[in-house]
Amino acid sequence: MANEIGLLEKLDNGIVLGAEGYVFELERRGYIKAGPFVPEAVIDFPEAVLELHREFLRAGADVMVALTYYGDREKLKTIGREDDLEMLNRQAVRLARQAAAEGNALVAGNICNTWVYDHNNKAETEAKVRKIYEEQVKWAVEEGIDFVIAETLDYFGEGLIALEVIKKHNLPAMITFGSTQDFLRDGYSQIEACKILAREGADVVGLNCSRGPNTMLPMLRDIRQAVDGYVAAQPVPYRTTKAQFSFQSLKEEDHDRAFPIALEPFLHTRFEMADFAVEALELGVNYIGICCGGAPHHVRAMAEALGRTPMAGKYSPALDLHPMIGKNVKDKDKKYLEYWKDRS
Repeated sequence: MANEIGLLEKLDNGIVLGAEGYVFELERRGYIKAGPFVPEAVIDFPEAVLELHREFLRAGADVMVALTYYGDREKLKTIGREDDLEMLNRQAVRLARQAAAEGNALVAGNICNTWVYDHNNKAETEAKVRKIYEEQVKWAVEEGIDFVIAETLDYFGEGLIALEVIKKHNLPAMITFGSTQDFLRDGYSQIEACKILAREGADVVGLNCSRGPNTMLPMLRDIRQAVDGYVAAQPVPYRTTKAQFSFQSLKEEDHDRAFPIALEPFLHTRFEMADFAVEALELGVNYIGICCGGAPHHVRAMAEALGRTPMAGKYSPALDLHPMIGKNVKDKDKKYLEYWKDRS
């Protein structure tokens, strides 16, 4: 255990603020290759990973998530780095622990959708998924974590395997689904899957990734009503709609789909993500965060909307001090105000 006060104790006392989106943010910074999205930066540029942890920490995140998303055996095979598997997984936890110690944050191990599981071939694929999860969780536990997040799952069956593996280590389990469909691939609704997993012992259940706030919130209402325990919500910060309810489906007219590296036109502002944090709080969501596309400025705004004063709050905007849109515009500049702001 990395922290004296664990996840469940923190949830008992209020909201836990999460911050993810490591893979997308590090891709934007030039440290991860889009397509495979394997977190090679953990080995090749550990200082870049540590810096992003620190930025999320300063922005107000309560949890440092080890960057092992897509850091499993099958994904490393696709880029010819399977021999680096254990080193990547152990190093990811060490980096998360180093950052967490600077702000008394929790450390989460991370497992995710494997692209291996197939409910039509359960006998063979269940064994492969179990092995993937078992080795990743084992290494994370040995390095020292507070709980495990299993996320972006497309199958209920994959979530059940994840829960069984995590509970063998007597750690809190947070299981969240991120399907691009209205139902999970093995036929369960996300609400039904969360309800069953909570009954089977998952400490936190909910949704992450795929959906933006607009299309995640209605489903969260149903999950909150169906589940007695803790609920998590970590949407992508993109303007999804009823017609295009996942960020994988977003496209502008006469354009190709924007996913995964042309999504900027759909990006939510920090203020919109702050609004989501408040709406999630009012719904009774307990673990509130952000996923792919999220950045530290989103997290800081969410933290402040939840009534917190993060370390980075020292540098929160003070637009009243701006020379043109602030309160004290010089006389010589006033004739140019129409080019800067709407007149009140």
